[in-house]
Amino acid sequence: MLVAQRMTQSIRFSGRSFLAFVLTPEAPLDGWMAAFDAWKAGSPQFFDKKLVVLNLGAIELDRDGLGRLLAAFAQRNVRIVGLEVVDESILGPGSPPVLTGGRAALDEVAKMRVSDAPAVVPPLLIEQLLRSGRSIFHAGDVTIVGGVASGAEVVAGGSIHVYGALRGRAIAGSAGDSRARIFCQKLEAEFVSINGQYKITEDFAPELLRKPVQIVLRENSLDITAIR
Repeated sequence: MLVAQRMTQSIRFSGRSFLAFVLTPEAPLDGWMAAFDAWKAGSPQFFDKKLVVLNLGAIELDRDGLGRLLAAFAQRNVRIVGLEVVDESILGPGSPPVLTGGRAALDEVAKMRVSDAPAVVPPLLIEQLLRSGRSIFHAGDVTIVGGVASGAEVVAGGSIHVYGALRGRAIAGSAGDSRARIFCQKLEAEFVSINGQYKITEDFAPELLRKPVQIVLRENSLDITAIR
C-alpha cells in the first residue's frame, strides 16, 4: 500500500521600502488640476514609474468625486497607490488603500543629524554619467562627475554637485535641509528642487541655460545664479 506524502513548501516574506511622492490637491480642484497639468507639461516624464499617494485632507469629496479625481490622474498616467487623510465612507471597491504612518523621505536621517551631531552621512560619489531612467536616492550629499542625462534623477538629503551637464531632475534637501544647494557645470535640467520648492525648464532665465550655475533656496523661492 502506497502512502502519499504531503509536500510542504515554505513561503518567504520580506519587507522592502519604496519612495512615494505625495500630492495634496486643494480647492478649487479644477484650478489645482490646471496648475498640475501646467507643471507636468514642463516635465512630462517626472511621474513615469513613480508611486504616488494622494493626501485628501485639503478637499472635501464624495464617492463620485473621488472616482472622478482618480480617473483624472489615470488619464494623465499618474499611478495612485494609496490615499491619506480620507473619509473611508467615500471609498469604493476599486479605491486605492488607505495608508497611515508615512514619514517624510529620509526623515529618520534628518532626526539623527539633529540629535546626534557626530553621526554624519558620508557623501556619495558617482564617477560616470547617470543615464536616462536611472534614479539615485541618498541621505547625504551627492557628487556626480559625468553628468545627469535627460530622464534620470538624483534625490539627495543634502546638496547635489554635478560636474557636467544637468539634463534630468535634481532634488536636494529632501530631508528638510533648506541650506542644501545644487551646483552644475551646464544647466539644462528638466526639474530642480530644494526642500520642496521647485523650478522647471521654462522657469530658467535664458542667459543661464547651458551655463555653470548654483541653485539656492532664499525666502521660499529658488535663486539660480551663474558661477563665474
